[in-house]
Amino acid sequence: MKSLLSLPSRLHGLLAAALVPGLLHAGYLREEIPLPPGEVMEIGSIALMPGDKVAVTTRRGDLWICDGAYGDDLSQVKWHRFAEHLHEPLGMFWKDDSLWLTQRPELTRIQDTDGDGLGDVFETVCDDWGINGDYHEYAFGSTPDREGNVWIVLCLTGSFHARSDWRGWCVRVTPEGEMIPTCSGIRSPGGIGFNAAGDCFYTDNQGVWNGSSSLKWLRPGSFQGNPTANRYHQLADLPAPPEPRDGSRILTERERFPELVPPAVILPHGKVGQSPTAVITDHSGGKFGPFAGQVLVGEQTHSQVQRVHLEKVNGLYQGAVFHFLEGFEAGIVPMRLSDSGTLFIGGTNRGWASRGSKPFTFERVRWDGKTDFEIHTMSARPDGFELTFTKPVDPDAAADPGRYAMRAWTYLYQSKYGSPEVDDSRPTVTAARVSDDGRTVRLVVDGLVRGHVHQLDLREVPSAGGEKLAHASAWYTLNEIPHPTR
Repeated sequence: MKSLLSLPSRLHGLLAAALVPGLLHAGYLREEIPLPPGEVMEIGSIALMPGDKVAVTTRRGDLWICDGAYGDDLSQVKWHRFAEHLHEPLGMFWKDDSLWLTQRPELTRIQDTDGDGLGDVFETVCDDWGINGDYHEYAFGSTPDREGNVWIVLCLTGSFHARSDWRGWCVRVTPEGEMIPTCSGIRSPGGIGFNAAGDCFYTDNQGVWNGSSSLKWLRPGSFQGNPTANRYHQLADLPAPPEPRDGSRILTERERFPELVPPAVILPHGKVGQSPTAVITDHSGGKFGPFAGQVLVGEQTHSQVQRVHLEKVNGLYQGAVFHFLEGFEAGIVPMRLSDSGTLFIGGTNRGWASRGSKPFTFERVRWDGKTDFEIHTMSARPDGFELTFTKPVDPDAAADPGRYAMRAWTYLYQSKYGSPEVDDSRPTVTAARVSDDGRTVRLVVDGLVRGHVHQLDLREVPSAGGEKLAHASAWYTLNEIPHPTR
């Protein structure tokens, strides 16, 4: 019998508070989508389906399908349970008339072959990695890459050990179900996804061998920095990953070991959240605002969405992170952005506390065309940085180098948990050159430090119309300084 749960009119009063939208900042409207009454909906993954349906999985193992999540009247949403008794799925997508999801022990394909709205065929696509029941052995799976492969990052056992095969690694699963060990050195992922170029990234959390949380590039064959699970290379006759020196620096060790890929963008602990999760790219072509092509990163503890501008310099990814959206009612785990520009967000505070008033939520964000005055991009140059803005700057204020402040630091690369900010430096902005249209400012900086995070503050730079910046700080991870010919 199909399990169909509608939200009857007598419940509308109870849901009124959930339906009150919240303005995140200019142009972005947050709305809570009513959930099935009485259900614990700690959402772990989201998939967008044909017919404007949205599928979600819960950490307790249910798979629900929502009708009406795109609608103007969210009181009319309807839910039905498609499957149950799953093993904490953290990654799901729709392909070939099926829902594909990454569970802790396997990649699974689920079909509804008789059209009754319930999953009736459950196919194990791949289960070649280990699991032993530890609470922390999460598995986060991507959508398919351009070759149809699903990328999966496997958390360490208890976040400190590797007591099951391939824990602490990234693997790819081909359309035929073959598992390909792809990257070593992973600690505690929170999400995985692709940038606009199709390269795969994941978020790793602060902890052992991770001085701060970060967004990392999963370059095939790379070592991501944590040696805990190095021994599993023997299972596939792969070269041994590096054994870094405890208490060193990432820059020092990657000069010893070229396979060590540094974090593309460090998310300074406490300054830019402290538990990063989902990784998605704004592919909406401007339907979700002026940041098309940039990467959006979820944040569980601070219940935020951060914005990342990536670039490749000397063969490595690096870039800047900016605060973007906040005010969500629970900690963000999965995100999905539709082609039409609706951002769906699943929230939970189970296990780790989060900002917000609720233990779990399903929310959406839409853009109405208004734009705040923001730093749009921050790019490295041989002698400093180049900033672009969403609106023209005040040319006189922006040309004053005294309006900019910068600090740079790095982290200990160590087996202890996390790291303080170390090797502090104070680069100085010596010149600021404003473009004729007021949208670009070129900063000349004395004292750039390769391998350091560079925090830039420009609170006294208004727009040409007198607006203050909505977010006046940026954090750029300078893995490489561009060659002067750039």
